[in-house]
Amino acid sequence: MPDYDFNSPRLFVDASLEEERRVSLEPSQANYLLNVMRLDAGAPVLAFNGRDGEWRCRIDRTGKKKADLVAEARLREQTPAPTLAYLFAPLKHARLDYMVQKAVEMGAGILQPVMTQHVQASRVNVERMRANAIEAAEQCGILSIPDCREPLKFEAALQAYLARGPMIFCDEREDAESPIETLAKLSEGPLSLLIGPEGGFSTEERARLQGETNVTAISLGPRILRADTAAVAALAVVQAAIGDWRGASS
Repeated sequence: MPDYDFNSPRLFVDASLEEERRVSLEPSQANYLLNVMRLDAGAPVLAFNGRDGEWRCRIDRTGKKKADLVAEARLREQTPAPTLAYLFAPLKHARLDYMVQKAVEMGAGILQPVMTQHVQASRVNVERMRANAIEAAEQCGILSIPDCREPLKFEAALQAYLARGPMIFCDEREDAESPIETLAKLSEGPLSLLIGPEGGFSTEERARLQGETNVTAISLGPRILRADTAAVAALAVVQAAIGDWRGASS
């Protein structure tokens, strides 16, 4: 991302963005810019909404604790949202927050919790998941907010995502060839990556996955990884082998 502005604050907004368009900030956003960052009227801010690209804006104070953004110029055109779906057995609290943020940074376009037999957390706060996704997108120059979906049971998730393209799952018992070589054999199209809970997939779940021709098992090496670490490792392998890292300029 050459010549990118890493110094100006960056915010996600719901409103449309176009030249001289005024966008009212939420109280938390105004507080962040005015009191945390201590910015004043006219200071530059980057804004995006997932539809209109990224815009350079200026702050216009409208009150002691209120402010608007005024869009001045589009810096980047909107790019298509990533098609990579990240399916995961939910973790608890802070570790789930971390995993969501890293999945967004690593290019996931869909975040889908999957309730497996050995899942650690029985509930998922989707609004909190989306808030973490927005924070990661704001900090990392990402133009689209991933689709944060309601949890699905294991079987329902398979039926929903096997229909869209190849599915990859990380199996700690898999002793196959290099994951790079394995992934290189997959057909093109929207991908789904499935990572299980800390206790691994059950015998029944593993057999169900291995019985599908559109499912590929990969190993992440000789070490046992925590689920949040496995997420980063697996997404890096997928992006390097068959994802959007291929052909990227150095």
